[in-house]
Amino acid sequence: MSSPLPLTDLVSTLRAGRGFAHKRDISDVVTALAQALPGGLADTTLAADQGVLLGDDCAAIPDADGHLLLAIEGMVEDFVEQMPWFAGYSGVMVNLSDIAAMGGRPIAVVDALWSQGQAGADPVLKGMAAASAAYGVPIVGGHSNNRAARGQLAVAVLGRAKALLSSFQARAGQSLVMLVDLRGRWKQNQPFWNASTEAPPARLRSDLALLPEIAEAGWSAAAKDISMAGILGTALMLLECSRVGCRINLNAIPHPPGHGPLDAPAAWLRWLQAFPSFGFLLSVDTPNLAPLMQRCEAQGLACAVIGQVNDSREVWLTQGDAEPALLWDFQREPFICPRTATEAAA
Repeated sequence: MSSPLPLTDLVSTLRAGRGFAHKRDISDVVTALAQALPGGLADTTLAADQGVLLGDDCAAIPDADGHLLLAIEGMVEDFVEQMPWFAGYSGVMVNLSDIAAMGGRPIAVVDALWSQGQAGADPVLKGMAAASAAYGVPIVGGHSNNRAARGQLAVAVLGRAKALLSSFQARAGQSLVMLVDLRGRWKQNQPFWNASTEAPPARLRSDLALLPEIAEAGWSAAAKDISMAGILGTALMLLECSRVGCRINLNAIPHPPGHGPLDAPAAWLRWLQAFPSFGFLLSVDTPNLAPLMQRCEAQGLACAVIGQVNDSREVWLTQGDAEPALLWDFQREPFICPRTATEAAA
């Protein structure tokens, strides 16, 4: 058994990684958009009556007795170039996760695809079609350009929620819960834990339907899907939007065999930085922990409390007897949220 990776080294590696960097770019975009809004930088909603929050996984638009949800994702160029079929599949899959993370059920998919000829478009389209069939969500339209300089892909999904889950609803005193499907394997040498492409379609659909079930049962109001920022980067996004902090116990994080905190540091880091196909973080009141975890485990999914939410606005990592390490202090620097006017001008 290996020695644990020192927490200070872990923090440094995560903060310097690609996943954190891509998510930190959101702060610049949101700051620029917020500055252009009528209410200025302090106005972090596009319009209160639209319910569109900057930082959530989807736009949530009040409609009848619920909300319409609109999610969009753009695939990184090198991903589309190197793994076009899986990029197409993932373009649908990650948007469906965003819809589920807000308590919704998907309705339809559209895409925008740029390629160098139809030959470059074909594997991407086949991947999208495979995900559409597996998850039972139709592709209803989109945009194409077969005469582009290089391949690029963006996918959007429309959904509907009866009860919302949101990145803005975590509260001090709650438990941070990780829900993940460990029934998968690594996709080549990439940071993708593939628990989807070889899974039975009925199971994929049933697993995603668990999130709106959680929302409608009132077991949680706060959730976020684990993205390319990895487990801890996703936790930062959820906690920052809710203006809370957390102490996260690394030893409690569910993981595949051989990829735990006491295994080889490279394997542990790979898991912490992975996109897990099906993975979510939820903030849960104590009375709701037992029914939530029983339901998730009955579905064959790993579910565990990995931290305690507090009002510190700091995120600390703990591991056994090791000295806790500060991962992020939201009072000193934003992660994805808008920067202050002073910071933006610097």
